[in-house]
Amino acid sequence: MKSKKSIIQSAVSTLELEAAAILNVAKNINDDFEKAVSTILQSKGRVIVTGIGKSAIIAQKIVATFNSTGTPAIFMHAADAIHGDLGMIQINDVIICLSKSGNTPEIKVLAPLLKSAGNKLIGMVGEVNSFLAQQSDLILNATIEKEACPHNLAPTTSTTAQLALGDALAICLLECREFNERDFAKYHPGGALGKKLYLKARDLASTNEKPSIKPSASVKEVLIEISKNRLGAVAVVDDENRILGIITDGDIRRMLENNLNIATLKAEDIMGKSPKSIQYDALAVEALDLIKTNNITQLLVLEQNSYFGIIHLHDLLNEGIM
Repeated sequence: MKSKKSIIQSAVSTLELEAAAILNVAKNINDDFEKAVSTILQSKGRVIVTGIGKSAIIAQKIVATFNSTGTPAIFMHAADAIHGDLGMIQINDVIICLSKSGNTPEIKVLAPLLKSAGNKLIGMVGEVNSFLAQQSDLILNATIEKEACPHNLAPTTSTTAQLALGDALAICLLECREFNERDFAKYHPGGALGKKLYLKARDLASTNEKPSIKPSASVKEVLIEISKNRLGAVAVVDDENRILGIITDGDIRRMLENNLNIATLKAEDIMGKSPKSIQYDALAVEALDLIKTNNITQLLVLEQNSYFGIIHLHDLLNEGIM
């Protein structure tokens, strides 16, 4: 059993080796990389990413990153390709083949078949003189000095290099397509970013009760309305449903602390007369900004000049927007 110190040293050494490998890969970015980006951008098809072994796993991650950043992509396992899956490749598709050695039996069978269909073949290789490199139209150089594995056998540094190179390719494509946050949200509608970009104030307010009282309401009526709706606040509105103010549970506490004669007080006497509000079609993230900026927990929602509802800080928390 290794000591605690040697375990930590091993972990640090692994990370340092892989970090150094990525920096070395960065030095190998050349005209072929730029041409690969241009080829994919100009293609009317998809990107087919293939590999075998650990490279196949990295290929799947690259496909996922491409798809989520605006570059349509499909994963094809190199072993399955030579047993029927070549049928998924269409005439306008660009193919990226990952292989550390570029000389595995499956790759030697697959590469000529890929070339025969006339598709552009981009080889992401760790050996620039390999069979795959020779067959490729463009080469993405993922050469490393050694694996992090002490025996220099288990794919570790090599797959990290492939992963980083795939990310670099995806980000370049994203930037060239001017793919923005709203585009990203279309592919991630269930995620926190997606919600920030499509969830509206009305979506949150409509799930809550709509507490309201008239300015002449008694303190007792105010307390009942606040307690009944469990939002910690009530809107004070006129006969045309226009907001005159807001009363929060904090306002109630301050009223009691001031020892006022609550028997004679009305809602209009204790309400806040300049409540923060937002239009119902504004983004929920804008509501969050208002809540944070003003250090409040409730925000009134308006439909034009009419009272629409209330957003509570907890609504934003529950949606994972914060």
